[in-house]
Amino acid sequence: MDAFIKLINVVPRIPDVTFLEPFSFDMNKGEVWTFYGPNGSGKTLLSEIISGRYGLASGSIEYPFMEEERAKTTAFIYPRQFIKTIHFQSTYSFSDFRDAYYQQRFNVYEVDWYPTVQEILQPANDIGWLEKVIEIFRLQSLLSHRLITLSSGQLRRLLIAKALLEKPRMMVFDNPYIGLDEATRELMEEVFETLVKQGTQLLCLVADARDIPRCSTHLLHLEACKTVYAGPIKGYAIPTVSEPVFTPYLFESMQLGSEDYQAAVDMKKVCIQYEGLVFQPDVTWRIQKGEKWALLGPNGSGKSTLLSYIFADNPQAYSLPIWLFDRKRGSGESIWDIKKRIGYTSSEMHLYYRENVPCLKVVQSGYFDSVGLYQRPTDNQTKQALLLMQALGIAHLADKPFLRVSAGEQRVLLFARALIKNPQLLILDEPFHGMDSVNKQRCLKLIDEFAQQTNKSLIFVTHYRSEIPACVAHVYELSAPLALNQQA
Repeated sequence: MDAFIKLINVVPRIPDVTFLEPFSFDMNKGEVWTFYGPNGSGKTLLSEIISGRYGLASGSIEYPFMEEERAKTTAFIYPRQFIKTIHFQSTYSFSDFRDAYYQQRFNVYEVDWYPTVQEILQPANDIGWLEKVIEIFRLQSLLSHRLITLSSGQLRRLLIAKALLEKPRMMVFDNPYIGLDEATRELMEEVFETLVKQGTQLLCLVADARDIPRCSTHLLHLEACKTVYAGPIKGYAIPTVSEPVFTPYLFESMQLGSEDYQAAVDMKKVCIQYEGLVFQPDVTWRIQKGEKWALLGPNGSGKSTLLSYIFADNPQAYSLPIWLFDRKRGSGESIWDIKKRIGYTSSEMHLYYRENVPCLKVVQSGYFDSVGLYQRPTDNQTKQALLLMQALGIAHLADKPFLRVSAGEQRVLLFARALIKNPQLLILDEPFHGMDSVNKQRCLKLIDEFAQQTNKSLIFVTHYRSEIPACVAHVYELSAPLALNQQA
C-alpha cells in the first residue's frame, strides 16, 4: 500500500516529557488507526507529533501525501493545513466563555451577538459539499440556533462539520464519543464510515477499549509512551485491565451550612428554556436529603440548563418555583451561599482552567468554589487534598502543571475538586468522559464511599445507564427536546 505518513525514530522536543525510547510509526493510505492506552500514555502527544505541532529533538517525519498537494499549488504549504484534530476541549472553541465564571454563561442568554450555526458554516466555498456536510451531521434543524444554545454534543457535531468543510486529508479524533448520547454515537460511527469511503484518512484516540470505532483496521496500544502493539486490529486481544488498588479516603464532616432541611432540590412545574428555545415544558423534581439520583436525557434535552438552575447564576432561576435546601431561589441568598454547599464537575470545567497552575491547587480550589486558588488552604485542607488524590491514584501529579497532564487526568483532578469539601449535594455531569477504565473504577469507589453518608445527596448525569453507580436509587429522565421553534 502507498505510505501516507512515516515517523522514523522520533523524539519530541518538549520540556518535562521523556520518551522511553525513540518512536517509529507507519500509516498507509486507507488504513484507519486507533491509538489506545490509559490516561497519560502518550496518545495525544503522538498525534500532535504526527500533525507537526511539536519540533523534534531527533528523528524525522515523512509526509508522502504532501507530494500530491504540492503538485496542486505554487504556494508554500505544510502538513498541519491538511490534518485537522478534534479534541473534546475544542467543543467550546466557537464561543469564548472564558471571561465568565463557570456555568455563568447562562447570564448572557438574551444577547444576540453569538453567531448562528448557519453563520458558522456559511463561508464554505463549495456549496454542494456544504449541503452534504449538513446532511451527514443532521444539522438542518439547528441552522438558525445560536451557538450559546447548543448542547455539548450538538457543538461537537458542528465542530467536526466545520472542519470537514476544509476538506482535510486526515482527521484526528481525540476521544470521539465524549458528550454524545447513544443515537449521536451511532451517528458518529456512520460519519466515520462515510469519511473512509470518501478517502479521508482517520486516526482516533481512545482510553477505553469499548470506544474503539468499529471501522478501525489497525491499533496502536501504548503504555507510558511505549508501544505494546502496533498492527492490524483483527486478532489482537487487548490485555484485561486489573482492578486498581484503592485507598479509602474517609470523608470528614465539614461545616457547609445548616443540615436542617428536608430537600436538597425541589422544583415544581419548571419550564426549561434558553434563549427563547423550550427544551422541557414541565419539570417537577424533588431530591430529598440523602437521595442519590441519576439524570438522563439525549443531547439537547436541557440537562445543562436544568443544572444551571440549581448550581449556576442563571437569571431565570430567580423567578422560577425552585427551592434549594428548603430555601427558594431569589429569596436573598448569594450564588456563593449556594456553591459552598454543592460540589460540581462537568466537561465544560476544562474551559476555565487555562492557567498552568499545579494540579494540587486545582483540587484545593474546590474548597473555595473558585477557578484558581486565591485563598491559602489550611494545613489540614492540604493534607486532605493529598489524601484524596492518593485515593484516586493521582498524588504523583500534585506539583505538575495542570495543562501538562492528559485530558483524562484533568478529568480525574476536576472530579477530586468536586469532592474535596464533602458537599451536601454532589453534581457529577458526565464525569467519566475521557477516563480510562482504571480511573473510572477509582472514581466509582469514591462515589460509593461518598454515598455511604446518609445525609449526602447526589445527581449523576450520564447518557449511558451502564455508567450509573450502584448507590443510585432514583432516575429522572428528560425526554427528547420539543420542536425547538424560536420564540418572538
